[in-house]
Amino acid sequence: MIELLRDLYEGQTERGQRFRAWLLAFDILTLVFIVGTSFTERGPAIEAIDVLLGILILLDLLARFAISRHRGRELLRLSTWTDVVAIVSFLAPLTGEAAGFLRVLRTLRILHTYTVLNDIKDPGHPISRNEEVILAIANLGVFVFVMTAIVYETQHWTNPDISNYADALYFTVTALTTTGFGDITLPGTLGRMLTVLIMIFGVTLFLRLAQVLFRPNKVRFACPTCGLLRHDPDAVHCKACGTLLNIPNEGTD
Repeated sequence: MIELLRDLYEGQTERGQRFRAWLLAFDILTLVFIVGTSFTERGPAIEAIDVLLGILILLDLLARFAISRHRGRELLRLSTWTDVVAIVSFLAPLTGEAAGFLRVLRTLRILHTYTVLNDIKDPGHPISRNEEVILAIANLGVFVFVMTAIVYETQHWTNPDISNYADALYFTVTALTTTGFGDITLPGTLGRMLTVLIMIFGVTLFLRLAQVLFRPNKVRFACPTCGLLRHDPDAVHCKACGTLLNIPNEGTD
């Protein structure tokens, strides 16, 4: 059983790669569910899905812990504890929707996108060609949703301008883009520090996304001599050392 789990979570077989791709899809759908249901009344159907998601995440966490060769280190990982918080918030009827929104910490798991991307070695594959864009979007998306959760958790009790998740998301996006309409502000020292944090890190991630979107298209292919990773799509020789390249699945059209 342990060997099967290791193959699924760590192996380079087609089955393992497909399983990890499904895990990534599950994480994204979980995020969509969390955000989507935050704007609706919670009924028996949503509560049942909560429990199901909590059980699935718990099984995923137990599987990762079972195959770990350094289980003590697993307890020191941020992703482990964010999964624990998410599991508790899915399975337990916590105090109001604020605590329930701690489930959004599950989005940190999406940062493991690189594991799936690294499995795809074909430079011509759409994911390989757009790897940096996908990672930049994932990083920015996770930051936005985690900061939205923090803003909501810390403000909705005392700040009348933050009454729901939409208000918190609206403030986070306006602060991130430095638009700052001023109709919603976070008072106090904590509020100001949160705003500064959103602006500094948010703008950095936003600019990183813009950079990878608008810079000239390059092919990711490691030069066998100097290791230069990015080349022009029609490159024949490495521009750093002159080594003859043999970039697969790329033409001059």
